[in-house]
Amino acid sequence: MEYRIEHDSMGEVKVPADKLWGAQTQRSHENFEIGVNIETMPAEIVKAFGILKKAAALANAKLKPEKMTAEKLAAVSQACDEVISGQLMDNFPLVVWQTGSGTQSNMNANEVIANRGNQIAGKKLLHPNDDVNMSQSSNDTFPTAMHIAAVLMIEDRLIPACETLIATFKRLEEENEGIVKSGRTHLQDATPIKFSQEISGWRSSLERDVELLKLALAPLHELALGGTAVGTGLNAHPEFGRVVAGEVAALTGKAFVTAPNKFHALTSKDELVFAHGAIKALACDMMKIANDVRWLASGPRDGLGEIFIPENEPGSSIMPGKVNPTQCEAVTMVAVQVMGNDVAVGMAASQGNFELNVFMPVCVYNFLQSARLLSEAILSFNKNCAVGIKANKEKMHHNLHNSLMLVTALNPYIGYENAAKTAKKAFKDNISLKEACIELGFLTEEKFDEVFHPEQMV
Repeated sequence: MEYRIEHDSMGEVKVPADKLWGAQTQRSHENFEIGVNIETMPAEIVKAFGILKKAAALANAKLKPEKMTAEKLAAVSQACDEVISGQLMDNFPLVVWQTGSGTQSNMNANEVIANRGNQIAGKKLLHPNDDVNMSQSSNDTFPTAMHIAAVLMIEDRLIPACETLIATFKRLEEENEGIVKSGRTHLQDATPIKFSQEISGWRSSLERDVELLKLALAPLHELALGGTAVGTGLNAHPEFGRVVAGEVAALTGKAFVTAPNKFHALTSKDELVFAHGAIKALACDMMKIANDVRWLASGPRDGLGEIFIPENEPGSSIMPGKVNPTQCEAVTMVAVQVMGNDVAVGMAASQGNFELNVFMPVCVYNFLQSARLLSEAILSFNKNCAVGIKANKEKMHHNLHNSLMLVTALNPYIGYENAAKTAKKAFKDNISLKEACIELGFLTEEKFDEVFHPEQMV
């Protein structure tokens, strides 16, 4: 491998000749061989750095035009666009397990943008610290990147995924409006419910989760940029925070604003904890929905068997013909991962000491993994399972009319205790509720037929 010599304040460093990063990135690459090629800084953070670095250059061009000249701005902007598009992704090798402030990832962005900008300019025009990092510190850029990445992930991926599944459930509600089935509580038979009502519970849960996610988005739109090292804004123009937030908003089309208190913005991660709580709530509901679907589809002969779901792949290496609810299982495993990530996000957020949180990379890594996995799992579940759900009307009808809890309809006519006696006799003697009620002398056959209508109990 060919190398070139780069230098920083600590001296010279050998860097692969075909890479755009510089000395500080190389030092981190060598010093933190933890999770290499597996747990690298998320691509969403790299993109967020491209956005904030371009926004910073645009703001500096307005506030410090003598330092951020039009020539420098053009070079930085084009290099940032390439970072945002993902063209330069192989120049961001650093792992999550680095300094807790994300300093090396900030410098990785500075070095790549400076070196690529110099290639574009055809000369040594940009310095990573003096130009690309102008008016900034790792301490305000990394929390800014976290918020940008979180907002883009939730608004552009997670909420749309939810809305896709919500639309499917709305269609299923309409298609199954007239079907009545047995309800279940405590995994035991309960009073009847329309299948469309059961689906509406799934749909409404997701709609509420979207509402919670949108509530959590508001504080995530506040950006730490402008606080620099400890929140005082040292070395930045007094208006830099406001102006750069406006530039980020313009670049992303999102309602970003400058954080009103930069001391809070640098050290507290409460906004991410709150937002991940909404993500966890969604994971909990997806766990419940996926479990409902696989229970209802259980069988094909010895389970509930009240719905059919798509058969996507063989389910066993030894049992021919077996098909499993694999999409449901994937969703539930993702939900477990999200719940575990919630602990990591909360623990990381609790480590804000004095003027800085130093668990930011692990915090955002888990946050973005949760949102990304859940987005993809929901879309996969929708495409490969939910859209193909079909009611097994015959099995639903059989289970409904075999349910002892239909006896609840008799409460107004024979009372709770007599209804309980009727249900227990029917179960013990393996006879119908009608036969038990008549044998016990609580109702005549004619009266029973008059008042007993399971389809009207919904």
